[in-house]
Amino acid sequence: MLGTNGSMRQTTGLEEFQNKSPVADLPLPLAATAEFLLCKGYEIHGLIRRASTFNTDRIDHLYRDFHDPQARVYLHYGDLTVSGALTDLLQEIRPEEIYHLGAQSHVRVSFDMPEYTGDVTGLGTIRILEAIRKTGIATRFYQASSSEMYGAAPPPQSEATPFQPQSPYAAAKVYAYYCARNYRDAYKMFAANGILFNHESPRRGETFVTRKVTRAAARIKLGLQEKLYLGNLEAKRDWGFAGDYVEAMWLILQQERPDDYVIATGETHSVREFVEKVFARLDLDYKQHVEIDPRYFRPTEVDVLLGDAAKARRALGWQPKVGFDELIAMMVAADLEIAGKEKTLVDAGFTCSGRI
Repeated sequence: MLGTNGSMRQTTGLEEFQNKSPVADLPLPLAATAEFLLCKGYEIHGLIRRASTFNTDRIDHLYRDFHDPQARVYLHYGDLTVSGALTDLLQEIRPEEIYHLGAQSHVRVSFDMPEYTGDVTGLGTIRILEAIRKTGIATRFYQASSSEMYGAAPPPQSEATPFQPQSPYAAAKVYAYYCARNYRDAYKMFAANGILFNHESPRRGETFVTRKVTRAAARIKLGLQEKLYLGNLEAKRDWGFAGDYVEAMWLILQQERPDDYVIATGETHSVREFVEKVFARLDLDYKQHVEIDPRYFRPTEVDVLLGDAAKARRALGWQPKVGFDELIAMMVAADLEIAGKEKTLVDAGFTCSGRI
């Protein structure tokens, strides 16, 4: 398949294909990014950490054995904490585009593992940028920045809003953001930041609040569990569909000059509203099933995130297509199907872990 430049493009997803991405919960846009780029005619190379079990569930439908002449997705062992291996890999592949999605991306966990989060989420980025500089490859680098960097900054948040990070994860992302900008200025590197606000889909990791809610509600509906334990229900987030945001990521790297862009819907909703809508869709009253567990509260909270994506709409011609209610319907339907398969096994007398 031909790429937009008239030849097969190569892209590297510098992230680990596993439950803990390069190292954190697998970044949500990964499978969606791979699907999108394959449709554009790209050849894709991804970084994977060695494990004793298969951990590529989210891309199994895309992967073919490398002996297959139609294979266009290739996995390479590596780690964002090992700079030499990253340099060697880039020298070998010489990708035209790099989508750096890897991180220890769970905000609450970053308070428990701050040093590890800084090493992977922050220093992992500088290792890639240094690998690009040392190899001298002509590539375009996408840095997955996060709305969490805004932290306590009042909404709406745009490219001009000063960062006020409220977690080790957010602080590491701010460091990575400025490293990308510095290498862009210092070495004339095509390094761009996409400041993506929360992006969800049925593939979202099960420990993240949106998927945790839809999965639990579906299981409660089918009698597979009784309670859902959550933290702060009043936190507000700008939630969009991951598929829409992947398109924005790609558009950012197609521009003539590198720049930084906020990608968001421009709407904010509370966790409580999300929970209420999910349970109502299944004819359930969330108040009968949801309980608050203080362990899920962060030491420092981010109260409201609301993105202003006017620059992206103007410069990239981008806008979200999937609305809040449609996103909820999509996620509930997917988890209801998964819960249905689990119930079939349970009713047949099998012990089931809850993951199908």
